[in-house]
Amino acid sequence: MQLEFLNDQGLAASKVDAPETVFGRDYNESLIHQLMVAYQANARQGTRAQKDREQVKHSTKKPFRQKGTGNARAGMTSSPLWRGGGRIFPNSPDENFSQKINKKMYRAGMASIFSQLAREGRLAVVESIKVDSPKTKQLADKLKAMKLNSVLVISDEVDENLYLASRNLGNVLVIEPRYADPVSLVHYKKVLVTKGAIDKLKEMFA
Repeated sequence: MQLEFLNDQGLAASKVDAPETVFGRDYNESLIHQLMVAYQANARQGTRAQKDREQVKHSTKKPFRQKGTGNARAGMTSSPLWRGGGRIFPNSPDENFSQKINKKMYRAGMASIFSQLAREGRLAVVESIKVDSPKTKQLADKLKAMKLNSVLVISDEVDENLYLASRNLGNVLVIEPRYADPVSLVHYKKVLVTKGAIDKLKEMFA
């Protein structure tokens, strides 16, 4: 499997070899969907809470007499049938939304995403991404020269200068291979992988 190698101007200068096990997999839509849903579900905090009819602050007085009004019988206004009443099955604040994805499925799903990005031309290889000082403008100018707007950079090493220069750019995310996640891979229009990061991705997802 060969991937595009970009120069400093963002032009395809040559091709570089990449492992088939990570960048040459078949597209598995159902597995990728399951991986995306599980990843986002595991990020949910589950801190929302609702009240049942016991916890709702209402009077226990009977709202109207039992017979003669034409209305259905009602004992108190905290009934779930009433507006402002308690919920029948309320959400608890310690609700668990997590879904289990085993390691084999996760590795296969991530490799399938990388492979599809390569097929669509959204993934390319660069020698390295570095800046001399922690200045956002330096990194922004470098990416602008490469004609990149929305980009995920997977670098084998993220030093302090690169981290500080990238954190204030809304459409740019610079991470190490171990922090690659399915949502970010799909979200950004372009994914840049440094040469050194390819070997690490192979160790993780092959």
